[in-house]
Amino acid sequence: MSKTALTTIFTAALMALASCGGSQHAVTENYILVATNVKVPYWLQASAGLNRAAGQFQVKAALMGPDSYDPKAEHEQFLAALAKKPSGILVSVSDPAALSADIDNAIAQGIPVVTIDSDAPASKRLAFIGTDNYRAGVIGGKIVAEKLQGKGSVVVFTIDGQTNLTERLRGYKDTFEGHPGIKIVETVNMKGDAPTAFDKAKDILEKKTKVDAFICLEAIACPEVADVVDRQKAAGIIVVAMDTDQRTLDAIKKGLITATIGQKPFSMAFLGLKLLDDLQHHPITPLTKNWSQDSFAPIPTFVDTGVTLIDKSNVDQFIEERNAATAK
Repeated sequence: MSKTALTTIFTAALMALASCGGSQHAVTENYILVATNVKVPYWLQASAGLNRAAGQFQVKAALMGPDSYDPKAEHEQFLAALAKKPSGILVSVSDPAALSADIDNAIAQGIPVVTIDSDAPASKRLAFIGTDNYRAGVIGGKIVAEKLQGKGSVVVFTIDGQTNLTERLRGYKDTFEGHPGIKIVETVNMKGDAPTAFDKAKDILEKKTKVDAFICLEAIACPEVADVVDRQKAAGIIVVAMDTDQRTLDAIKKGLITATIGQKPFSMAFLGLKLLDDLQHHPITPLTKNWSQDSFAPIPTFVDTGVTLIDKSNVDQFIEERNAATAK
């Protein structure tokens, strides 16, 4: 056999091997994450996880959603995402009542939907990836109970209607049942608006209302609360935050926030895209089936990405790890 013929055969074999080990992904594959308040650090971390997974699979991915907490606008953005006919959709559900029908519509069109961060359990979404929010509330409740030595008045900042925040509050309340000296004296619906949290905390402290601890069930409120505590020189008030806004981390360093319960939005988005990618290449049928009730389902109903308790002892380490993970 001639040298040219051998070379041709060898080249063809290499090309066949490369084809077998090459990417199974098409250039048209695209995935969309829909959320609210997309400019806050929490969603910037999620975006980094989304992009990391997209880079590994060599597919397209994008984050869509309003810059403020606006369930109606998120509903509109979800419809806009659906109109693009993506390979799959991740969504953090700000209001299940506003988005459950949208999710079901996407599923009916054959587009897989996975919820992350905040769930719509009554919808036909295929899986939820996020925090065990009840457990997060229990963790926070134990911190508050320990710091208050089992006695004190507590004010909670939340957003009404969000499933994840409702579960966190339930965790706090159940924990406080074991400490009857701790009372939640007010629950503030700050509606996803930072100035509302600031004004309410300021009003409470200026009126000399007895408060021993502030609890924030979402990311936006506690940097504002810590600012008020600092301005009012209200030393000694326990403040337990949620998530890892840079202002929250700075307040921990200053001793204004006792601790924060850090979720893992990077992991949520990273795993979410990986699950959608797997569903793209290994479809489950029928997509509309209630897989959460199937004991032999090929997908999980819930993936707990865990939390990290951050205080003065490990805040610097967290910042270092975060910067490494989100670096471009």
